[in-house]
Amino acid sequence: MSNPDLKFDLVIATPYSRLGLTFEADLLSGVEYLMPDSPLIISARPEVINVSQQISCYFNDASYQFDVAMQLKGTDFQHRVWNEMRQIPAGQVKTYGEIAGILHSSPRAVGNACRANPIPLLIPCHRIVSANGLGGFSGATSGYYTDIKRKLLQHEGLDF
Repeated sequence: MSNPDLKFDLVIATPYSRLGLTFEADLLSGVEYLMPDSPLIISARPEVINVSQQISCYFNDASYQFDVAMQLKGTDFQHRVWNEMRQIPAGQVKTYGEIAGILHSSPRAVGNACRANPIPLLIPCHRIVSANGLGGFSGATSGYYTDIKRKLLQHEGLDF
């Protein structure tokens, strides 16, 4: 049986989970929230170390602004949603409906684009919430992933 964590160029520990990072050449192309017991993977590649250091900076200071070169694959609409997410400062949220209004779309379509976000945390889909509360995270509406979303928002000074 193969180890699914081997697909990552780096797996780091964060206060709330492990993060698996993938790169295409020198560009960050994927971030996945993993279980806390996922094995760590280290790398000596400078671009990988840079991203790891920036993630550490975020967990030391929620207002840290990421400056990471990314390879984003998605539809034009998904890119528009992800660009809107990147405009939301730490400590603030918008609802799926607010983003839908900006993009002349539907909240469900925005939620689907959030779920397809290839680089969560750096493209802060955790800052998109439901009109009635927390909303989903990584395709889940309860459990481990929504607990991570709640903790990220608490880290940024919000209580959900």
